[in-house]
Amino acid sequence: MRKLRNEELDRKDVQAFKLAGKTPVIIVLDNIRSLNNIGSVFRTADAFLVEKIYLCGITAQPPHKDIHKTALGATESVDWEYVTDTYALVEKLKAENCYVVSVEQAENATQLNSFIPAKDKKQVLIFGNEVKGVSQNVVSESDEVLEIPQFGTKHSLNIAVSVGVVVWDCWSKLNA
Repeated sequence: MRKLRNEELDRKDVQAFKLAGKTPVIIVLDNIRSLNNIGSVFRTADAFLVEKIYLCGITAQPPHKDIHKTALGATESVDWEYVTDTYALVEKLKAENCYVVSVEQAENATQLNSFIPAKDKKQVLIFGNEVKGVSQNVVSESDEVLEIPQFGTKHSLNIAVSVGVVVWDCWSKLNA
């Protein structure tokens, strides 16, 4: 087998990405500290044609060299917006008939393998702070809480990994 060269991958340029149909998924980052994690989320959002990213609270915004280092230009392709208050954003998105899902470990959480995204609504996937997770008031306001099953000794995955796992799962179920 021969590795493909970048020019053989038939990827969209930024203009084609902007014009392409988007996956009905919105990512919300609730107080993310690591700029490298933020950049990685942009890259994942680009890979799966995510509609938009909301950066909330202390989450840093582009342009920033540490975000750029991991985003590799995805901050130019993926639409994003900064919002101060995650809870107020959730209320707004619910009023727009979006289905709000916090990715968190919580009582009665749906395991990712059992999650069925609603095909008639935009999915809002909320990911929380690296230490504290998604804010409790945001979890309480969510339509559903989603948990990634884990079987080792650690209590959580890195947020960028969690975004990759959940967005891939949601994308594959929506496009099945």
